[in-house]
Amino acid sequence: MKDIVEKLRRIEAEIEKRKEQDCLAAYNTGKIVHEKQVAFHKCQKRNRWVFGGNRSGKTECGAVECVYMARGVHPYRENKKEVCGWVVSLSSQVQRDVAQKKILRYLRKDWIEEIVMLSGRKDAPEDGIIDFIRVKNVFGGSSVIGFKSCDQGREKFQGASLDFVWFDEEPPEDIYRECRMRVMDRRGDVFGTMTPLKGLTFVYNEIYLNRNGDSETWYEFVEWSDNPYLDKDEVQLMQASLDERTLQSRRYGRFASAAQGLVYPEFDENVHVIEPFALPKEWQDTISIDPGLNNPLSAHWYAVDFDDNVYVVYEHYEAGQDIDYHSTEIKRICEKLGWKTDSRGRVCALIDSAAKQRTLSGVKSVVELFYERGILVNPDVEKDLFSGIARVKSYLNIKNGLPNIYIFNTCVHLIRELKGYYWGSGDAPRKTDDHSLDEMRYYLMTRPKKTPTAPTLNAIQKDKEKRLRNLKKKTFDF
Repeated sequence: MKDIVEKLRRIEAEIEKRKEQDCLAAYNTGKIVHEKQVAFHKCQKRNRWVFGGNRSGKTECGAVECVYMARGVHPYRENKKEVCGWVVSLSSQVQRDVAQKKILRYLRKDWIEEIVMLSGRKDAPEDGIIDFIRVKNVFGGSSVIGFKSCDQGREKFQGASLDFVWFDEEPPEDIYRECRMRVMDRRGDVFGTMTPLKGLTFVYNEIYLNRNGDSETWYEFVEWSDNPYLDKDEVQLMQASLDERTLQSRRYGRFASAAQGLVYPEFDENVHVIEPFALPKEWQDTISIDPGLNNPLSAHWYAVDFDDNVYVVYEHYEAGQDIDYHSTEIKRICEKLGWKTDSRGRVCALIDSAAKQRTLSGVKSVVELFYERGILVNPDVEKDLFSGIARVKSYLNIKNGLPNIYIFNTCVHLIRELKGYYWGSGDAPRKTDDHSLDEMRYYLMTRPKKTPTAPTLNAIQKDKEKRLRNLKKKTFDF
């Protein structure tokens, strides 16, 4: 009996010891996880990225995602019995010191079937370079987490069929493209965690701006304040030691090179981009169009609430189509939205004044062609660039007490242009990828110009103002 009791005690002690060593369990229970890490794990997109400052927790969620998948215990996704994935680091040394270390932290030793080393000892894998780890899957199979480094070159990334690839920091573009191919036949996932230090690279264009309009692309920014486990005094000390440009990358995970020259730095996706909702019919205002043939035609549907806040609720954005096509699409969207029309069922819209010019055929203008198809376009819009930019800024600036602008997240081209619109030479914005921004300017310039509401004064402030007025009057009389 004594032996049995002693064995039970040893078993319980071992269980408690493993619990203490089980960082994944601590992560799952919220002890070492924060809100934006959870958002990353919950996201169902197949190309997910976390742009974060140093020590913001971005690497933690990348490592945990790999372990979730390999173990078959992902809390937000359908799990598989056998999974094969890669962890991609910039170099083998970085692999050892960062990604590999994080993976080993979240993999309990009794979950590991085998470790194959490139260098170093199996009994001390954290000190060497791991080739791959074979992991016990809870469904009875086994999974493989392989490790790759970008300094091996693209050829070393060929041939495999994978369920996931985790990029720890930004890879070269050719390796990124090769890894996208590796997950294609299994409909696998690519995810990355990085601090953007290289400027306006392909990640900026393809992930952040999403120029390809890929519906499977998602990203999140995390910064020091998102990580509740960082010491606040250390954060202040570090912040004081960095210049503004470095701080944008190292703390906020932002593409600092772009932010320096952005025309609309006031734009904040977390504030201005919202989920679509059913609008009251009374809010419907008008449509604004920037016409194009080879260039895209951009059209957006605008609504205004009772506080004069503007909502961009729908977009039509397409290149290489004629006016017949665009007119049909605009009317179809209006019917879908239940958009207001005149007594004869015609749609009203604003349009670039250049549309008054004759088309290449020399017979009719774009305005006339739209009129004939039931789209009553008004070309009398204010096109002054700098006045228009100032008006857009006034709507984006949420701190000035003026009406704001909110954009439904389905208006992906307008959102992309706002994020990627920056100044060129000669104090003018670069004239590229700005069709949606042009017609938004035309629209906002038709809105009444507002001034901030004067603050309400309390009794003491009113008395002070009265005394100042009397003092000025006495001085003037003297």
